[in-house]
Amino acid sequence: MKGILGRKKGMTQVFTTDGKLIPVTVIEVEPNVVTQIKTIETDGYEAIQLGYETVKEKNSNKPKMGHTKKANTEPKRFLREIKGVNVSDYTLGQVLDASTFEAGEIVDVSGTSKGKGFQGVIKRHNQSRGPMGHGSQYHRGVGSLGTMRPMHVLKGKKLPGQMGNKAATIQNLEIIAVDLENNVILIKGNVPGPKKGLVVIKTAIKNKDKKKTPVDLISYQEEVEEAVETTNNTEDTSTVETTNE
Repeated sequence: MKGILGRKKGMTQVFTTDGKLIPVTVIEVEPNVVTQIKTIETDGYEAIQLGYETVKEKNSNKPKMGHTKKANTEPKRFLREIKGVNVSDYTLGQVLDASTFEAGEIVDVSGTSKGKGFQGVIKRHNQSRGPMGHGSQYHRGVGSLGTMRPMHVLKGKKLPGQMGNKAATIQNLEIIAVDLENNVILIKGNVPGPKKGLVVIKTAIKNKDKKKTPVDLISYQEEVEEAVETTNNTEDTSTVETTNE
């Protein structure tokens, strides 16, 4: 098990050398710092705590600065735990980057889904609307609530309310490519959350030992041909025009 924090930058598409189109989500992965290592002796379980995105000291407080100072790093905006890892493979203050994962690995991506505010049952729970005729008197209502005994709304009834803005995880996503130069990871398909939202990439729980063959992507970088200098030893000949008077 391993994991890393990143920000969702948006979606795009890439093409393989055999002509297939693959929709991917671009995850920007800035350096992650191991700010704490938890062990069974001290905390009762094993985990590592990762700090992501440096903030100014004036925007932090003394407890946070004291916590990150133990790892010899600056205050971080986000702190998240990754459980199930082998803590002996990590050291306090260690820096992790996009090279933590490789193309072809299967991962689970967690984030916070987009918030959609207060919504009715049709949008929130995908219920069907009533007849739209003028005499119907029932169009987008929630339906019967408590007509049967015990004559009250039963627990678990699907009602209008807050939609979205909840923790969500999409499992078994494939890593298409890892760009170390730009610090990004390309993941096949969509991941939870809006653009610039924080996401956690972890080894897939259900397929932790599975790995697919990396695909060959088309590169759009211009190939620069090296210029070869050649010297011509041929003598220049000049043509003399003569006129006959």
